[in-house]
Amino acid sequence: MTRSERGRHRERHDPHWIEWLTGLVSALLVAGMLGWIGWEAFTREATPPDLSVTVLTTEKTGAGQRVTFNIANSGTTTAAAVTVIGRLMEGEKIVEESHVVFDYVAAESKSTGAILFAGDPAGRRLDIRAAGYTGP
Repeated sequence: MTRSERGRHRERHDPHWIEWLTGLVSALLVAGMLGWIGWEAFTREATPPDLSVTVLTTEKTGAGQRVTFNIANSGTTTAAAVTVIGRLMEGEKIVEESHVVFDYVAAESKSTGAILFAGDPAGRRLDIRAAGYTGP
């Protein structure tokens, strides 16, 4: 802070109390975050990706049908190059098959995607599942 003394400005050498409070709060936040990250790094068990697919909607498009889905990874490890296969089936016969590849599905997260079919899934069994992944 500056004081004006006969038209001149002079810096104060003693910091204001709000500067001390701001520095203290910031230091506590940084120390808390570092402690939490360290605790997570040493105590969290690494589990392989655990992928599950949930169908959200089926919509008609100009080229056929779009089936939108969520893919969730409940594991603590990221899955890369995740392949999701969708099949339209009548009984045990596969009528149509399509797939999509996700670059990655992060640990403990979910992503949304869609598979496109030429045929209508109504009246048929729709099977969508994760088929494989690689490590990141």
